[in-house]
Amino acid sequence: MLKFMFCRTRYALLFTVFLFIASPFALAATKSYTTLSPDGVTLAVQESGNPNGAPVIFIHGLLGSHLNWDKQVNSPELQRYRLITYDMRGHGLSGKPTDAIAYTDGKRWADDLASVITASHARKPVLVGWSLGGVVITNYLAKFGDSPISGAVYVDGVIELKPEQIVSHPEVYRDLNSTDLKTHLDAVRDFLSLCFHTQPDRTTFERLLANAAAASWDMQRAVMSVTVDAPQGLGKARIPLLLIYGGRDALVKAKPTIARAVQLNPRVQGKLYANSGHAPFIEEPGRFNRDLSAFIDTTLSH
Repeated sequence: MLKFMFCRTRYALLFTVFLFIASPFALAATKSYTTLSPDGVTLAVQESGNPNGAPVIFIHGLLGSHLNWDKQVNSPELQRYRLITYDMRGHGLSGKPTDAIAYTDGKRWADDLASVITASHARKPVLVGWSLGGVVITNYLAKFGDSPISGAVYVDGVIELKPEQIVSHPEVYRDLNSTDLKTHLDAVRDFLSLCFHTQPDRTTFERLLANAAAASWDMQRAVMSVTVDAPQGLGKARIPLLLIYGGRDALVKAKPTIARAVQLNPRVQGKLYANSGHAPFIEEPGRFNRDLSAFIDTTLSH
Protein backbone atom coordinates (compact mmCIF):
# COMPACT_ATOMS: atom_id res chain seq x y z
CA MET A 1 0.00 0.00 0.00
CA LEU A 2 2.80 2.40 0.91
CA LYS A 3 4.61 1.54 -2.31
CA PHE A 4 1.42 2.18 -4.29
CA MET A 5 0.87 5.54 -2.60
CA PHE A 6 4.50 6.54 -3.19
CA CYS A 7 4.28 5.68 -6.88
CA ARG A 8 0.98 7.53 -7.28
CA THR A 9 2.42 10.60 -5.54
CA ARG A 10 5.54 10.49 -7.69
CA TYR A 11 3.53 10.25 -10.91
CA ALA A 12 1.25 13.06 -9.77
CA LEU A 13 4.30 15.21 -9.10
CA LEU A 14 5.80 14.41 -12.50
CA PHE A 15 2.46 15.19 -14.17
CA THR A 16 2.28 18.54 -12.36
CA VAL A 17 5.81 19.41 -13.50
CA PHE A 18 4.89 18.45 -17.07
CA LEU A 19 1.83 20.67 -16.99
CA PHE A 20 3.90 23.57 -15.69
CA ILE A 21 6.48 23.17 -18.42
CA ALA A 22 3.81 22.84 -21.10
CA SER A 23 1.78 25.77 -19.82
CA PRO A 24 2.21 29.17 -21.48
CA PHE A 25 2.45 30.64 -17.98
CA ALA A 26 5.82 28.90 -17.61
CA LEU A 27 7.11 31.49 -20.05
CA ALA A 28 5.89 34.42 -18.02
CA ALA A 29 8.62 34.79 -15.41
CA THR A 30 9.49 38.48 -15.24
CA LYS A 31 12.99 39.66 -16.09
CA SER A 32 14.05 43.11 -14.90
CA TYR A 33 17.03 45.20 -15.92
CA THR A 34 18.02 48.80 -16.55
CA THR A 35 19.32 50.83 -19.46
CA LEU A 36 20.61 54.38 -19.79
CA SER A 37 19.13 57.13 -21.93
CA PRO A 38 21.53 59.31 -23.93
CA ASP A 39 21.26 62.07 -21.30
CA GLY A 40 22.10 59.66 -18.49
CA VAL A 41 18.67 58.80 -17.05
CA THR A 42 18.39 55.24 -15.74
CA LEU A 43 15.35 53.44 -17.15
CA ALA A 44 13.84 50.39 -15.45
CA VAL A 45 12.73 47.71 -17.94
CA GLN A 46 10.67 44.56 -17.38
CA GLU A 47 9.98 41.58 -19.63
CA SER A 48 7.57 38.64 -19.47
CA GLY A 49 5.63 36.40 -21.82
CA ASN A 50 7.24 34.31 -24.56
CA PRO A 51 10.87 35.43 -24.99
CA ASN A 52 10.74 34.18 -28.59
CA GLY A 53 7.40 35.80 -29.41
CA ALA A 54 6.68 38.96 -31.33
CA PRO A 55 7.85 41.87 -29.13
CA VAL A 56 5.36 44.39 -27.76
CA ILE A 57 6.53 47.46 -25.84
CA PHE A 58 4.01 49.08 -23.49
CA ILE A 59 4.43 52.77 -22.60
CA HIS A 60 2.40 54.01 -19.64
CA GLY A 61 0.91 57.45 -19.09
CA LEU A 62 1.35 60.40 -16.75
CA LEU A 63 1.76 59.38 -13.07
CA GLY A 64 1.94 55.71 -14.05
CA SER A 65 4.54 52.95 -14.31
CA HIS A 66 4.81 49.43 -15.68
CA LEU A 67 2.23 48.42 -13.04
CA ASN A 68 -0.48 50.00 -15.20
CA TRP A 69 -0.15 47.07 -17.60
CA ASP A 70 -0.80 44.24 -15.11
CA LYS A 71 -3.94 43.11 -16.95
CA GLN A 72 -1.90 42.78 -20.14
CA VAL A 73 1.29 41.14 -18.88
CA ASN A 74 -0.85 38.64 -16.90
CA SER A 75 -3.28 37.97 -19.74
CA PRO A 76 -3.30 34.33 -20.97
CA GLU A 77 -4.21 35.62 -24.42
CA LEU A 78 -1.07 37.74 -24.66
CA GLN A 79 1.46 35.27 -23.23
CA ARG A 80 2.51 34.15 -26.71
CA TYR A 81 4.09 37.57 -27.25
CA ARG A 82 7.24 39.01 -25.73
CA LEU A 83 5.82 41.61 -23.36
CA ILE A 84 8.13 44.52 -22.55
CA THR A 85 7.30 47.35 -20.18
CA TYR A 86 9.37 50.19 -18.78
CA ASP A 87 9.02 53.08 -16.38
CA MET A 88 9.33 56.42 -18.13
CA ARG A 89 11.67 59.09 -16.83
CA GLY A 90 10.30 60.70 -13.69
CA HIS A 91 8.15 57.65 -12.93
CA GLY A 92 8.29 54.37 -11.05
CA LEU A 93 11.74 52.84 -10.64
CA SER A 94 13.38 54.99 -13.32
CA GLY A 95 15.57 58.02 -12.76
CA LYS A 96 14.02 61.35 -11.89
CA PRO A 97 16.07 64.27 -13.23
CA THR A 98 15.35 67.69 -11.77
CA ASP A 99 15.93 69.96 -14.77
CA ALA A 100 12.76 71.03 -16.58
CA ILE A 101 14.38 70.50 -20.00
CA ALA A 102 14.61 66.78 -19.20
CA TYR A 103 10.80 66.69 -19.49
CA THR A 104 9.85 69.52 -21.85
CA ASP A 105 12.08 68.27 -24.67
CA GLY A 106 9.95 65.64 -26.38
CA LYS A 107 12.97 64.17 -28.16
CA ARG A 108 14.37 62.95 -24.84
CA TRP A 109 11.29 60.80 -24.26
CA ALA A 110 11.81 59.45 -27.79
CA ASP A 111 15.45 58.71 -26.97
CA ASP A 112 14.32 56.76 -23.89
CA LEU A 113 12.11 54.52 -26.02
CA ALA A 114 14.93 54.02 -28.51
CA SER A 115 17.23 53.01 -25.63
CA VAL A 116 14.70 50.43 -24.44
CA ILE A 117 14.36 48.99 -27.95
CA THR A 118 18.14 48.72 -28.24
CA ALA A 119 18.70 47.28 -24.76
CA SER A 120 15.95 44.69 -25.18
CA HIS A 121 17.10 43.73 -28.70
CA ALA A 122 13.44 43.92 -29.70
CA ARG A 123 13.23 43.45 -33.46
CA LYS A 124 10.36 45.37 -35.11
CA PRO A 125 8.25 45.71 -31.96
CA VAL A 126 4.66 46.85 -31.76
CA LEU A 127 4.40 49.97 -29.59
CA VAL A 128 1.43 50.47 -27.27
CA GLY A 129 1.23 53.93 -25.69
CA TRP A 130 -1.33 55.12 -23.17
CA SER A 131 -2.11 58.85 -22.80
CA LEU A 132 1.32 60.54 -22.47
CA GLY A 133 2.70 57.35 -23.99
CA GLY A 134 1.11 58.47 -27.25
CA VAL A 135 3.31 61.58 -27.19
CA VAL A 136 6.34 59.33 -26.73
CA ILE A 137 5.38 57.21 -29.75
CA THR A 138 4.79 60.28 -31.91
CA ASN A 139 8.10 61.85 -30.96
CA TYR A 140 9.86 58.53 -31.57
CA LEU A 141 8.35 58.35 -35.06
CA ALA A 142 9.34 61.96 -35.72
CA LYS A 143 12.97 61.37 -34.74
CA PHE A 144 13.66 57.78 -35.77
CA GLY A 145 11.04 57.07 -38.42
CA ASP A 146 8.85 53.98 -38.57
CA SER A 147 11.28 51.43 -40.04
CA PRO A 148 12.43 50.09 -36.62
CA ILE A 149 8.86 49.15 -35.56
CA SER A 150 6.04 47.12 -37.06
CA GLY A 151 3.01 49.01 -35.73
CA ALA A 152 1.71 51.34 -33.05
CA VAL A 153 -1.37 51.48 -30.84
CA TYR A 154 -2.46 54.75 -29.22
CA VAL A 155 -4.62 54.07 -26.15
CA ASP A 156 -6.44 57.31 -25.33
CA GLY A 157 -3.18 58.78 -26.51
CA VAL A 158 -2.44 62.49 -26.50
CA ILE A 159 -2.03 63.58 -30.12
CA GLU A 160 -1.44 67.27 -29.41
CA LEU A 161 -1.63 69.34 -26.24
CA LYS A 162 -4.37 71.58 -27.56
CA PRO A 163 -7.62 72.72 -25.87
CA GLU A 164 -9.77 71.16 -28.55
CA GLN A 165 -8.29 67.75 -27.71
CA ILE A 166 -7.66 67.95 -23.95
CA VAL A 167 -10.42 68.22 -21.33
CA SER A 168 -9.82 71.21 -19.07
CA HIS A 169 -9.28 70.47 -15.38
CA PRO A 170 -7.45 73.63 -14.27
CA GLU A 171 -7.82 73.02 -10.52
CA VAL A 172 -6.45 69.48 -10.73
CA TYR A 173 -3.43 70.41 -12.84
CA ARG A 174 -2.81 73.49 -10.67
CA ASP A 175 -2.87 71.46 -7.47
CA LEU A 176 -0.60 68.76 -8.90
CA ASN A 177 2.06 71.47 -8.83
CA SER A 178 1.27 72.63 -5.30
CA THR A 179 4.13 72.65 -2.81
CA ASP A 180 1.66 71.72 -0.07
CA LEU A 181 1.79 67.95 0.39
CA LYS A 182 -1.88 67.45 1.23
CA THR A 183 -3.03 69.59 -1.70
CA HIS A 184 -0.70 67.76 -4.05
CA LEU A 185 -1.73 64.27 -2.92
CA ASP A 186 -5.43 65.14 -3.12
CA ALA A 187 -4.86 66.29 -6.70
CA VAL A 188 -3.04 63.04 -7.50
CA ARG A 189 -6.08 61.11 -6.21
CA ASP A 190 -8.45 63.30 -8.23
CA PHE A 191 -6.39 62.89 -11.39
CA LEU A 192 -6.31 59.12 -11.00
CA SER A 193 -10.08 59.02 -10.45
CA LEU A 194 -10.54 60.92 -13.71
CA CYS A 195 -8.76 58.12 -15.55
CA PHE A 196 -11.72 55.76 -15.13
CA HIS A 197 -15.40 55.74 -16.00
CA THR A 198 -15.71 52.41 -14.20
CA GLN A 199 -13.45 52.66 -11.17
CA PRO A 200 -11.15 49.67 -10.55
CA ASP A 201 -11.38 47.53 -7.43
CA ARG A 202 -10.05 49.07 -4.22
CA THR A 203 -6.77 47.13 -4.16
CA THR A 204 -5.95 48.10 -7.74
CA PHE A 205 -6.89 51.75 -7.19
CA GLU A 206 -4.79 51.99 -4.02
CA ARG A 207 -1.79 50.46 -5.76
CA LEU A 208 -2.13 52.84 -8.70
CA LEU A 209 -2.57 55.75 -6.29
CA ALA A 210 0.67 54.90 -4.50
CA ASN A 211 2.25 54.44 -7.93
CA ALA A 212 1.10 57.92 -8.98
CA ALA A 213 2.26 59.54 -5.74
CA ALA A 214 5.79 58.25 -6.43
CA ALA A 215 6.12 60.28 -9.64
CA SER A 216 8.55 63.19 -9.74
CA TRP A 217 7.16 66.60 -8.82
CA ASP A 218 9.70 68.21 -11.15
CA MET A 219 8.32 66.11 -13.98
CA GLN A 220 4.72 67.08 -13.19
CA ARG A 221 5.58 70.78 -13.25
CA ALA A 222 7.32 70.53 -16.62
CA VAL A 223 5.57 67.81 -18.61
CA MET A 224 2.50 69.82 -19.57
CA SER A 225 4.84 71.81 -21.82
CA VAL A 226 6.41 68.78 -23.52
CA THR A 227 6.96 69.25 -27.24
CA VAL A 228 5.23 66.86 -29.64
CA ASP A 229 5.72 66.80 -33.40
CA ALA A 230 2.49 65.18 -34.55
CA PRO A 231 2.71 66.16 -38.27
CA GLN A 232 6.23 64.76 -38.62
CA GLY A 233 5.70 61.72 -36.40
CA LEU A 234 2.16 60.40 -36.60
CA GLY A 235 1.50 62.21 -39.86
CA LYS A 236 4.26 60.55 -41.88
CA ALA A 237 4.06 57.02 -40.46
CA ARG A 238 3.29 54.24 -42.95
CA ILE A 239 3.10 51.36 -40.50
CA PRO A 240 -0.26 50.00 -39.23
CA LEU A 241 -1.73 52.44 -36.69
CA LEU A 242 -4.61 51.72 -34.32
CA LEU A 243 -6.29 54.21 -31.99
CA ILE A 244 -8.36 52.82 -29.10
CA TYR A 245 -10.23 55.45 -27.04
CA GLY A 246 -12.82 55.37 -24.32
CA GLY A 247 -16.06 57.11 -25.24
CA ARG A 248 -16.37 58.41 -21.69
CA ASP A 249 -12.78 59.68 -21.39
CA ALA A 250 -12.68 62.58 -18.90
CA LEU A 251 -9.13 63.65 -19.77
CA VAL A 252 -8.82 63.44 -23.55
CA LYS A 253 -11.63 64.40 -25.95
CA ALA A 254 -11.90 61.12 -27.82
CA LYS A 255 -13.77 62.04 -31.01
CA PRO A 256 -11.92 65.31 -31.77
CA THR A 257 -8.61 63.59 -31.03
CA ILE A 258 -9.35 60.67 -33.33
CA ALA A 259 -10.52 63.12 -36.00
CA ARG A 260 -7.25 65.06 -35.73
CA ALA A 261 -5.22 61.86 -35.97
CA VAL A 262 -7.10 60.81 -39.11
CA GLN A 263 -6.59 64.29 -40.55
CA LEU A 264 -2.84 63.90 -39.99
CA ASN A 265 -2.75 60.35 -41.28
CA PRO A 266 -5.71 58.78 -43.15
CA ARG A 267 -4.19 55.33 -42.57
CA VAL A 268 -5.19 55.48 -38.91
CA GLN A 269 -7.81 52.96 -37.75
CA GLY A 270 -9.94 53.94 -34.75
CA LYS A 271 -11.96 52.02 -32.17
CA LEU A 272 -14.23 53.68 -29.62
CA TYR A 273 -15.08 51.80 -26.44
CA ALA A 274 -18.38 53.44 -25.58
CA ASN A 275 -18.42 52.45 -21.91
CA SER A 276 -14.76 53.06 -21.03
CA GLY A 277 -13.05 56.13 -19.67
CA HIS A 278 -9.41 57.09 -20.14
CA ALA A 279 -8.10 53.57 -19.41
CA PRO A 280 -9.96 50.97 -21.53
CA PHE A 281 -7.12 48.48 -21.10
CA ILE A 282 -7.95 48.41 -17.37
CA GLU A 283 -11.71 48.94 -17.60
CA GLU A 284 -12.35 46.44 -20.42
CA PRO A 285 -9.19 44.30 -20.43
CA GLY A 286 -10.71 41.27 -22.14
CA ARG A 287 -11.91 43.25 -25.13
CA PHE A 288 -8.74 45.33 -25.23
CA ASN A 289 -6.44 42.30 -25.13
CA ARG A 290 -8.37 40.62 -27.95
CA ASP A 291 -8.17 43.76 -30.09
CA LEU A 292 -4.48 44.17 -29.31
CA SER A 293 -3.75 40.54 -30.16
CA ALA A 294 -5.59 40.82 -33.47
CA PHE A 295 -3.66 44.00 -34.31
CA ILE A 296 -0.29 42.42 -33.47
CA ASP A 297 -1.10 39.43 -35.68
CA THR A 298 -2.01 41.82 -38.50
CA THR A 299 1.41 43.50 -38.28
CA LEU A 300 3.09 40.09 -38.50
CA SER A 301 1.49 39.48 -41.89
CA HIS A 302 2.84 42.73 -43.35
